[in-house]
Amino acid sequence: MKAAVLHQPKSPLVIEDVAIGKPGPHEVLVRTAAVGVCHSDLHFLDGAYPYPMPAVLGHEAAGVVEQVGELVRTVRPGDHVITCLSAYCGHCEHCLTGHLSLCTEPDTRRGEDEAPRLTARHGGAMNQFLNLSAFAEQMLVHEHALVAIRRDMPLDRAALIGCAVTTGFGAVVHTARVQPGESVAVIGCGGIGLATINGAAIAGAGRIIAIDRVPGKLGLARQFGATDVIEAGEDTVDAVRALTGGGVHHAFEAIGLKQTAEQAFAMLRRGGTATVIGMIAPGVKIELKGSDFLAEKKIQGSLMGSNRFPVDMPRMVDFYMAGRLKLDELISRRLPLEGINGAFDELRRGELARSVVVFGD
Repeated sequence: MKAAVLHQPKSPLVIEDVAIGKPGPHEVLVRTAAVGVCHSDLHFLDGAYPYPMPAVLGHEAAGVVEQVGELVRTVRPGDHVITCLSAYCGHCEHCLTGHLSLCTEPDTRRGEDEAPRLTARHGGAMNQFLNLSAFAEQMLVHEHALVAIRRDMPLDRAALIGCAVTTGFGAVVHTARVQPGESVAVIGCGGIGLATINGAAIAGAGRIIAIDRVPGKLGLARQFGATDVIEAGEDTVDAVRALTGGGVHHAFEAIGLKQTAEQAFAMLRRGGTATVIGMIAPGVKIELKGSDFLAEKKIQGSLMGSNRFPVDMPRMVDFYMAGRLKLDELISRRLPLEGINGAFDELRRGELARSVVVFGD
């Protein structure tokens, strides 16, 4: 199959042939239909986060089931599915207490004594990325890394639910538990930030403030439900506090920077909560005013929106089909796999919401 391979950080992906195995007892072979170009991939592509090379990147995908292992009970050939990088074992403490996204058990990966799911064209090593490796014509994954969805859902839009929408929407609904009427600020209006804004609107937030440096993204944020927009600068925190009479109930950081994480905490009202969604680089520390904790302000992280994706994703599909979840507006352009490096260049410039790689028949 054709796949986009990363051989070393800070170098272009190479389109080449990669061998893929047959499904094991609990595995599913999926024909990839579409995959989003996500900023999380860019962190690994640019070397901010280490990963064994060579590897096939990509993790925000949807497709059609081709084959299933003998013990698979959750999907069958022909099913339309969305994949998720937070594969779960189903029996650890995190899974049994409903925190599927925190599962780290190795059961969803092949063991060292088993043949790898992916192999380089000359028989050498090829690492699977986050249990998925979606920048490829096919994916071989554990059955707990995907969920079946209704067949009338367009797969190019369904792919975005696999990461950006689950992460942003889930951070609002599951991690922060935003209540109707509460005020929200979202720092960063890329794909995840826009999904966070959309999630806040669906959750019934009263005031939703979008913050970004790019005016075009602020205009897009209004389409997703923002009631106010602020062009980011040195006075961002003061502007939010002035708009809200003292600060917001919830601030979401959707970039992954020290400065913006600190700003999210600083713009809270008494009793408010800052939720960091962005991937802050390893080794980076953030600084907070200790006295703010006397006002019961809180800061927390969110991993993939604290999702229960087998339940959440089909519901998000229903939200889209009912016209409540914005996915059409999230896609800036569609492109073939051969255009993947250009899509990452655009992502670095911060010009677009989401590019989607679409595979032919």
